[in-house]
Amino acid sequence: MASKSSILDRFHLQEKIVLLTGGAGLYGRGLAADIAGAGATLIVASRGLAGCQAVADEENARGGHVFAESYDQGDEASILGLRDRIVERFGRLDGLVNNSVARPMRTDRTFLEGWEDSMRVNATGLVLMHEHFGKVLTAQGGGSIVNIGSIYGMVGPHFDFYKGTPMPDPPPDYFFHKGGMINISRYYAALFGRTGVRVNCLSPGGFQAGQPELFQERYNEQTCLGRMGDEKDLGGAVVFLLSEAARYITGANLPVDGGFTAK
Repeated sequence: MASKSSILDRFHLQEKIVLLTGGAGLYGRGLAADIAGAGATLIVASRGLAGCQAVADEENARGGHVFAESYDQGDEASILGLRDRIVERFGRLDGLVNNSVARPMRTDRTFLEGWEDSMRVNATGLVLMHEHFGKVLTAQGGGSIVNIGSIYGMVGPHFDFYKGTPMPDPPPDYFFHKGGMINISRYYAALFGRTGVRVNCLSPGGFQAGQPELFQERYNEQTCLGRMGDEKDLGGAVVFLLSEAARYITGANLPVDGGFTAK
């Protein structure tokens, strides 16, 4: 008699090839650990190869299968080069996690320079990731794209959180491209869906990154769970959307925010 498969068997990522961009940053480090821990062969990629290699070395020491790559999301040739190297090395790609983000408007550039640089990476670059890697997934007849957005793509800014702290008010580019990420996920879900490729978005809430205590107190009061997120809070949702357990979920936006947008 054949053994009955467990629902838990659908949640693993074994035998899947997954690309995680921005794999050494605020969200990326925890995501790399969780995706690798779920059994995927993982490629972590960003502009900083050394940081990605450090992540790969740490995860491989724990028994993972993690590879480091470099690319510039603001450069189409660099995106194509990364795609071609992955296909040549692994033969396919099963999952893409778009986590890279540039924050040039936080620098001392002019408003227009910062805005244009941000759009080149966070808007145009994001679309090119879907276009070029989407061709790999659609040709295979399946795969999953998970876009890492933000609750600030769903709601307006809370400028009062920043009053009396050293933190500057958040610039507008982040709100623009994270809001656009939600709807571009729906667009590509519709475009790729008939080939079996799923596209979803996650909108994380604020994550602890050494913010001033006053900011954290104000933020925490806005959440249902009374705290900011940490590196253990996002990976479960990402692994789920990459896995076969989410095989009928596409075009969705999932807030992972401790209830921030529920209040």
